[in-house]
Amino acid sequence: MKRNVVLSMVSCLALVGCGSLRLAPGEAQKQNAWLHHRTAAVAAGQARREAASEKLQALTGLGELQSRAFISYCGLPKEFPQADTPEQILSQSSFQLAGAALSESAERPDAWQVADSMFELAIGISALLGGVYGTRVVRFLKDARTKSKALKEVIEGNELLKKEGGAYAHALKQAQKNQSPQTRQLVAQLKS
Repeated sequence: MKRNVVLSMVSCLALVGCGSLRLAPGEAQKQNAWLHHRTAAVAAGQARREAASEKLQALTGLGELQSRAFISYCGLPKEFPQADTPEQILSQSSFQLAGAALSESAERPDAWQVADSMFELAIGISALLGGVYGTRVVRFLKDARTKSKALKEVIEGNELLKKEGGAYAHALKQAQKNQSPQTRQLVAQLKS
């Protein structure tokens, strides 16, 4: 029973994939979300002070309200950027922060990192469940994780050899042509 639960959990994690997986917001993203909120608040205040059109005031007010969701999602930063005045907000550091946050937000976990994390999680769950099956599953998962790391190293080495290997690269490509279709497919999936 316990074995089936563990296998079901691992299978679900494996089937989900990591295409939609994202890292938790970093400090730059948190600072940028807070700066975005301050930018929207200052813009809304400026629109009111300048007696801008009702439409512009409504848009900036809505932008300020919407920006609260970003702060709620990302959380508050450890250090708050200076953003009390339009001049502070429009400083070069704000543009640099926005660029850093954009780069950070586009990052996704490496497939190998996700696989290793899933092995760790499954090992932990199996250890908690304990018993004979738990011990066997832990042993199996540790072995699978070791093989996964070895496969990663082989793939990285082969790719490096193909790029810089000269005559050896041709021999490697020839050997890879003799691999079974299943092996080629597995390697292709692991490389992407």
